[in-house]
Amino acid sequence: MSAAGIAVGFGRSVAAETVKVLSTKGWWLLGLVLVAYVGITAAGLAFFLSDLGAELGGTGASGLDDVVSANLVYSSVTAVGLVIPLLFGALLATSEYRYQTLTPTVLAQPRRGIVLAAKAIVAVLFGAFYGVVGLVGSVGLGAPVRLALGEPAALDEPEVLGVLLRTIVAMALWAVLGLGLGALLTSQIAAIVIVLAFTQFVEPILRLVASVWEWSASIGRFLPGAATDALVGAGILSALGALDPSVPSAEVDALLWWQGGLVLAALALVLLAAASLTTMRRDVE
Repeated sequence: MSAAGIAVGFGRSVAAETVKVLSTKGWWLLGLVLVAYVGITAAGLAFFLSDLGAELGGTGASGLDDVVSANLVYSSVTAVGLVIPLLFGALLATSEYRYQTLTPTVLAQPRRGIVLAAKAIVAVLFGAFYGVVGLVGSVGLGAPVRLALGEPAALDEPEVLGVLLRTIVAMALWAVLGLGLGALLTSQIAAIVIVLAFTQFVEPILRLVASVWEWSASIGRFLPGAATDALVGAGILSALGALDPSVPSAEVDALLWWQGGLVLAALALVLLAAASLTTMRRDVE
C-alpha cells in the first residue's frame, strides 16, 4: 500500500474511532464526574490554603506564596482527576473486546498498527478535552473561593498559565497510558480495578513511603504521578513538605517539566509497544 493509501486509511480509522466514542454516553459522563470531583477538591484546597483556612485549621499553609498556592488549587485536576483520562483510555481499548467489536474493526482496517495508532490519537484528543474540563472545575470553583477569601486568583501570572497549559498535556498523556494498559490487558474489569487501585491507593502510598529516604525518593520521582507533578509544575503530594513541615521527606531534585513529560510519554509508548507485539496480534473471532 502506498503512503497516500496508508494516510487515507489512518484518517478513516481516526474518524471511525471518534464516532465510536461519541456514539456512547460514557465520555460525557466521565466529564461530568471529573468536573464535579475536581471542582469540590479545588474549592476545599482554596479554603485550606487561605489565611482563614490556615487560622481555623491551625496550619501554616497560608505562608505559601500566592502563585504557589494558586497552582496547588488549579493543579487539583491532575492531583485527583488523572483517573478519568486513564479510565477513558483503558475503556477505549477494552470495550472492543467486551462488546466484540474488534472483528469488524480489523476487517475494516486489517493493519492493526494503524488501528492502535488511531486509538492513540483519539486518546490524546479526549485526554486534552478532559484536561480542559478539569480546569473548568478547578479554576471555575477554586478561583472564586480564593477571591471570596481575599486571596488573588493569580490567573494573569505566567507561571500559573504554564501550569494550566501543561495540565492539558498531562491529561492527554494519561489517556494514552490508559489505552496502552487496556490494549495490553484486554479485560475491562481487570483494567478498571487496576486503574482505580493504582491511582487511588497504590501509587500515593508508594510516593509517601519513597519520600522518606533519599535513595527511594530518587527512584520515586519516576513514578507516573510524581512525573506528572513535575510536568505540571505543582501537586499536592509533591508539596506535602511545604504544607506540613512535620511530614518526613528527603531532599531530592525534582524532575524538570520536560523530563516529567518524557517519563510519561515513554511509559505510554512502552505499554503501546507491548500491546502491539502481544494482544494486538492475536486472532479475533
